Amino acid sequence: MISMTDSFMRCCKKSFSALLFGVLLAATLTATAQAEGISINNAEIRQGDDGYQLSASYDINLNFVVKEALSQGIPIYFVGEFTLTRARWGWLDSAQQTLVRHLPHFIVGDAPLTRWSWLDDEVFSGEQTVKISYSVLTGRYRISRGALFQNFASLDDVLNMIARQNSAVIPAKLLNRNDKYIAGARLSMDISQLPKPLQVNALTDSDWTLDSGWYHWAVSSAVIATHSGSKAE
Repeated sequence: MISMTDSFMRCCKKSFSALLFGVLLAATLTATAQAEGISINNAEIRQGDDGYQLSASYDINLNFVVKEALSQGIPIYFVGEFTLTRARWGWLDSAQQTLVRHLPHFIVGDAPLTRWSWLDDEVFSGEQTVKISYSVLTGRYRISRGALFQNFASLDDVLNMIARQNSAVIPAKLLNRNDKYIAGARLSMDISQLPKPLQVNALTDSDWTLDSGWYHWAVSSAVIATHSGSKAE
């Protein structure tokens, strides 16, 4: 004969198993959702013979909706953006950074570098649009940058290629080693270039919101100081 205690324990075990399954399922769905989209891996400024170049690498994971549209022959566009700004008043910028560090987390959030952008003087700003298309006839993907294009056998190869973004060359004479600079990078999908019916849908459907958001980082003065053309006069 089964006692009331045994029945209660079995009931608890079933309830716990159901709860555990629900938690694991929710965690799996959350991880999947987080995996979709665009996130930045690394960003830096590189020194070259003619000046400097901003560079960024991203993780790009397209969701089912975007992949399906692409497989039906609908091209999608990504825009890579870079900025480089100079702090106009160094002492005010330092004061702002000190203030931000002492504000509660729920106010400043998780931004790697929170700034008052109106304090900055823009040194460089540039963007590049990349078109991705798929041919149902050939079964191949194509990346187009203006009149230039490359063909690829798989979507993974395409995404790996556009995941690495570089700016145009920034002349060395525009930078001074005594100034402070902040660089920014962003990669996003341009829904304004989708077919008109999809544009309307994309405005309210989060599946079409693929955007890394702006990532900002401080440029080391040591990088600028090493360039012969960037020394202060």
